[in-house]
Amino acid sequence: MLESINHYITTIADFLCGYPLFFILIGGGLYLFLSSGLVSLRRLPTALTELRRKNNKGEGHISSAQALASVIAATVGLGNIAGVAIALVMGGPGAIFWMWVSAIVGMATKYHEGVLAIMYRGTDDNGAPQGGPMHIIVNGMGRRWLPLARFFAFAGLFGTLCIMNANQLTEAFMTTFSTPEGIASSGFLSGIGTCIGLDNVHTYKLLFGLLLATIVAIVILGGIRRIASVASVMVPFMVGAYFVMVLYIIVTNIESVPGVFGSIISEAFNLQAGFGALAGIAIIGARRAALVNDAGIGTASIMHGASRNNKPVREGLIAMLGPAIDSGLVCTLTALAILLCVPDLSSAQGLKGLEVAMTAFGRGIPYGQYLLMFIVACFALSSMFSYSFYGTTCASYLFGSRRSRWYAYFFIATMVVFAIVPLETAVGLCDFFYALMAIPTMTALLTLSPRVRRATRDFFSKNKN
Repeated sequence: MLESINHYITTIADFLCGYPLFFILIGGGLYLFLSSGLVSLRRLPTALTELRRKNNKGEGHISSAQALASVIAATVGLGNIAGVAIALVMGGPGAIFWMWVSAIVGMATKYHEGVLAIMYRGTDDNGAPQGGPMHIIVNGMGRRWLPLARFFAFAGLFGTLCIMNANQLTEAFMTTFSTPEGIASSGFLSGIGTCIGLDNVHTYKLLFGLLLATIVAIVILGGIRRIASVASVMVPFMVGAYFVMVLYIIVTNIESVPGVFGSIISEAFNLQAGFGALAGIAIIGARRAALVNDAGIGTASIMHGASRNNKPVREGLIAMLGPAIDSGLVCTLTALAILLCVPDLSSAQGLKGLEVAMTAFGRGIPYGQYLLMFIVACFALSSMFSYSFYGTTCASYLFGSRRSRWYAYFFIATMVVFAIVPLETAVGLCDFFYALMAIPTMTALLTLSPRVRRATRDFFSKNKN
């Protein structure tokens, strides 16, 4: 029964996240990139300047910098490590090039999300400011599009559950700090497993899932301000620490770095296997990037809609820095570490995810697998904190702010469930709901893009000096 469900989930996810998702996110993002006048390249210096500017005159709950940190806390997660490893195993080094392409077009997409999040910010049933594609759709496109707004909110209830994070973090801890023999012979696990009818492995995962749920509950039940304050501390630390680790690997393998970049470029356009193989590599890279930077998925507009910034274009400029950091910087660091330390990925069968990354860092740094495990825990937890806010906002839109608090408890409980399910099922569920969220989000962004262009033109014409 479980195998049949797993098969159906992965089959549907593979279809939706193949050519449909590729054309929606990459094709739509490329249109937004070109129609905005290459905003993600031309306006990058301005975006860095705006990040340092304080603007607290709006009606939101957090600053623009906190909104960006919270978005990065969500996107710089296990996808940047396990997702990149999966992309390398499935598509080879060439998949990383298409993740770079996705980062550039994703910056333009997130620029539009940030602008529209402030331009068409809505309110919940208590009158508190609230952002997200559901408000952008209704306030920007009209009430007749309400079903599409509700469709996004419904998909967001499940798409923002920490399916892959809980699953991969549990697997990583089990393989890093335990052995199959130790788990099998544990009397403690056997005693608990006998009472609840589970074997030792599933008992271990259940207990770890309960521990994970407890830690996350302490933060997310404090609301958006606590989430933002924790993210503002965790994000700079974990990205900086990860950069130092990968820098050590690069320096100690400096002679192999040019060859790694060469393989990324050459295999991205390798036509020896035919155009079908080239398209497959591009789709794999785009599909993993969708889980990494969330551009076009709609979650960023939920967080940036909570910003106190009252200038749409300024919020858009800050929002577009997200993909540059997660898909551009962090994913490149992960790819370099893996390709330098595990040059032959052909032996990695199936979806190994973190196992491949752990092997790479273990080879490249003394006790590297344990250091990476610490960073992975920070990445995963930061993602869970922000994702809970996304899902709660969707629940508030559908059921009202009073009932939305029950979603937080549902969110916490599902982490225990997803700590146990197979990896293939977790990846399939993530991809499936992300694809559903992308459809209404990109429809709104593409429809309202002329208004973003007018706002951009007016902003820079007034501030050209």
